Amino acid sequence: MMPAARESLLDAAYTALARRSWSTVRMVDVAAAAGVSRQTLYNEFGSKEGLARALVRREADGYLGGVDRALGAHADARERLTATAEWTTSAARENALVRAMLTGCWSERLPSPTLSAVPSSSAVPAQRRADGPLPSPGDFVAVVRDRAVAALAGPGAPRPDTADLARSCELVVRLALSCVAAPPGEGGVGELVRSALTPAHRAPIT
Repeated sequence: MMPAARESLLDAAYTALARRSWSTVRMVDVAAAAGVSRQTLYNEFGSKEGLARALVRREADGYLGGVDRALGAHADARERLTATAEWTTSAARENALVRAMLTGCWSERLPSPTLSAVPSSSAVPAQRRADGPLPSPGDFVAVVRDRAVAALAGPGAPRPDTADLARSCELVVRLALSCVAAPPGEGGVGELVRSALTPAHRAPIT
């Protein structure tokens, strides 16, 4: 199947999930919405569980793609981390699957695939990847922290102490996740991150 057709099926599944709980989403309806046969859908994803894993994997990748964009959006290191935190909270607010992945709280409306890898006999490379391990909240903390460290300590950047930088980056990620669970008041997560990274807090971000 062409990648565009796989995306169309995932789009159809995501749209269906926005309208009803995952337990009532039917494969035949997803296929019809994407304009393909039900057999084509099964050939691509193997099962409804496979479709759920692929959908979760795609939304995880989309979130991390947004992290990369946020980290490249500013020259100033503090603003790059602030943008990353703001993206995290907005993505979680707008996307129930991203929120569930970041918090580990899966409502009954959502699919809740096991995060460990499952046996895969798929001939589709993208599905074999989806059948692999899915990220836990702790995995997201580590991945976003490490991407932030790499972005801020990359070529041409000042060379801060890497351990201190990693602690500051992890602080920002965990602060953002706390704002996902308990939305902040006026000023939002951006103000909290900027406060946390001020010199008074002895953070190595300047």
